[in-house]
Amino acid sequence: QVQLVESGGGLVQPGGSLRLSCVAPETISSIGPMAWYREAPGKQRELVASITPGSRTNYSDSVKGRFTISRDNAKNTMSLQMNNLKPEDTAVYYCKLVGALDRVTWLRGDHWGQGIQVTVSS
Repeated sequence: QVQLVESGGGLVQPGGSLRLSCVAPETISSIGPMAWYREAPGKQRELVASITPGSRTNYSDSVKGRFTISRDNAKNTMSLQMNNLKPEDTAVYYCKLVGALDRVTWLRGDHWGQGIQVTVSS
């Protein structure tokens, strides 16, 4: 079981900022696209942003212009800078690695983080 470590969530007022991070273990390599998803209460999990190995990015319309996704391939990390947060951004955020090679099992597959809470409220 690959453990992805997410950090940076919490409670913030509307208009504030948070930076989420996702770290994959060193035994993971050849990571394909990476992405952030979120799941709000009573709603389906949705794609927030994604980034290719060459750092091409894609954002949902709801966060475009406010969120910035980035990755460091050498450190197996991915971040999501979230600015001008709104109450509707409240959700559990999940990181996802696509097509990553696990050098413990030598299997390639997708991996999810455990999720981290982001709450935007005054």
